[in-house]
Amino acid sequence: MLKEFPIKISEKALSEIKHIFEKKNIPPEYGLRIGMKGAGCAGTSFIIGFDKKNDDDETYEKENIQVYISKKHLMYVFGAEVDFVENEIERGFVFNN
Repeated sequence: MLKEFPIKISEKALSEIKHIFEKKNIPPEYGLRIGMKGAGCAGTSFIIGFDKKNDDDETYEKENIQVYISKKHLMYVFGAEVDFVENEIERGFVFNN
């Protein structure tokens, strides 16, 4: 496990992640996955979800939550911030880079 956490997770986002873990009964062997998807003309976008650890993942811990980031995605997510917004127009996780 690396010591330096590569991204920032806001208090709102962390609270929502904990809420989802409890409400959706996410199995204890699952952690929070943060990464990238897509390529080509459409570009890439950040992803967040719950998943089991893969062999190529770096593992971090944030308030007793395992966070998995693929080694090949690490340089793209490094320094990003995960936040959670909820208003009359939108509700969900957002990434600020």
